[in-house]
Amino acid sequence: MNRTALTALMVLASTPAFALDWSDVPAKEVVLFYPGQSSLEWVLSGDHGGAPKVKNGKACKECHLGEEKDMGATLVSGAKNEPAPMAGKPAFIPATVRVAQENGRLLVRLEFKEGAQPDSKMDPDFATKVTMMLDDGTLPEATQAGCWGTCHEDAAKMPAGGTGERTKYLNRSRAKPSRQGAGDELVAAAELEKMRASGQVMEFWQARLKPGMAAVAASGTIFDKRMETKPSAVTAEASSNGDAWTVTLSRPLSAPAPYKSIETGKTYTVGFAIHAGHTARRFHYVSLEHSLALDKGDADLIAVKK
Repeated sequence: MNRTALTALMVLASTPAFALDWSDVPAKEVVLFYPGQSSLEWVLSGDHGGAPKVKNGKACKECHLGEEKDMGATLVSGAKNEPAPMAGKPAFIPATVRVAQENGRLLVRLEFKEGAQPDSKMDPDFATKVTMMLDDGTLPEATQAGCWGTCHEDAAKMPAGGTGERTKYLNRSRAKPSRQGAGDELVAAAELEKMRASGQVMEFWQARLKPGMAAVAASGTIFDKRMETKPSAVTAEASSNGDAWTVTLSRPLSAPAPYKSIETGKTYTVGFAIHAGHTARRFHYVSLEHSLALDKGDADLIAVKK
């Protein structure tokens, strides 16, 4: 990134988000549930009864919307896909989500109560982290499965992850995907560069939170690995009252690569995650995939102009 683009990005990222009046912005409840070790490979395997439907193109939400609380209860208990259940861990977190646009920025606001969370002591720096992933239709795996397009059997703390530190990644970056994950052997460098240049990456926005402290924003992409972009084009602001949080993530609709351009007339896929109780890695709550559009349309979330 050249110095001019870098300076412009830093200026754009400094715009405050809380000045916006959210009282007339439509709200949608999104339930985030505990997923255990349910990887993309598991979703596509015979261990998941819906695998044939997924392989035929059906999206996760088509079968499981409305079942998030029940799925979270099963998984957090250790009855399925969770070898290390945490005593007292809530099964799900309902979040009220609003999206808007103002002064050339997309703003995403989540309000939620995280409940009585056991302290996992995994992340000593941040008690809570709120993340949104975004795709612009370039990745069919994101449209169909949201965040699961990046979640693999051999990532850190997953069944085949061993003691490694492998991050989230996209299968398309790997030479040999398998039931146990795709490992570290990448496709040819020229093909990697071609995919990256054409925007075949998942974008993420994150707010890192500690009660009484200003939110810390982070953002970046997931392709062959999870890579943070600095400086971040994303801003994050938050307030808390007990276990209740209000978090606003925002960024310019137009930002330099590797960020995706967010435009009227296109439909985007978003997924949300919340780490609570000082958790890290896979020990989070996740949503199913949801659609987002600017101004109007049939999407789950419509970013209204303010």
